[in-house]
Amino acid sequence: MSGWFDSHCHVQEEYLGGGERGTGASDPALVLERARDAGVDRLVCIGTNELTSAQAVALARRDARGDGAPRAWSSIGLHPHEASAGVEAVAALLTRELAAPADGDDPSDDRVVVAVGECGLDYYYEHSPRPAQRSAFAAQIALAHFHRLALVIHARDAWDDLFDILETEGVPERTILHCFTGGPDEVDRCLRAGMFVSFSGIITFKNASAVREAAARCPLDRLLVETDSPFLAPVPHRGSVNEPALLPLVGAAVATVKGCAVEQVAETTAQAAASAFAVAT
Repeated sequence: MSGWFDSHCHVQEEYLGGGERGTGASDPALVLERARDAGVDRLVCIGTNELTSAQAVALARRDARGDGAPRAWSSIGLHPHEASAGVEAVAALLTRELAAPADGDDPSDDRVVVAVGECGLDYYYEHSPRPAQRSAFAAQIALAHFHRLALVIHARDAWDDLFDILETEGVPERTILHCFTGGPDEVDRCLRAGMFVSFSGIITFKNASAVREAAARCPLDRLLVETDSPFLAPVPHRGSVNEPALLPLVGAAVATVKGCAVEQVAETTAQAAASAFAVAT
């Protein structure tokens, strides 16, 4: 493995196919083929509720191992938009999937669930009431601690409450702040808390100077890259359906900000993502 690592994407059927969230743009198999052709050889498919989490696990367990497609892992979690539903269903799914027997002789080789989330707080849209968001977030932090999994955080316009809850519950050893939208002050808070910070196509947007300043401050060994596909396609594809094949554009923007080679960004961010999710390099 020496290519790009998409640390956060949604390539399950519900997002790409005919599901409620589906873009209808493609099917997961074709998306994975294009990712492979673009040099993306690893990715984490992120769950946002019980259905999308189950689909993410199924994608990561696909039978076509060794076919040249990117190696996929999955997360199980409840997005703050859906916090009103409560975490019971995703917690039960997490317990079942972690108890499932591995396909091979070495369980570590077949572990597909590597994180809890995405979870967190979104005070911009507030699709769920803030108390429900805070409760669901705290519960999923506890799940990450209990199962010793990485925690994947979504945060928008909620920095103070986010860090208050993390201080109360304790920051899991491996925590990723995904799709970073803050500035230098916020990235410093994340780094002081021991987090990995993941940058998406937003870093290419004209009005995202604060995000670029934050990326410049973030050490490469704590910096991840992601697409958050099918959302947030990077320039020059902004407004189109995003997919992991566009990850090199995010990486190139990081390289410009950091003043280093794109190849260095690919290698270092892939190593950081492998450390964050405790998977093989």
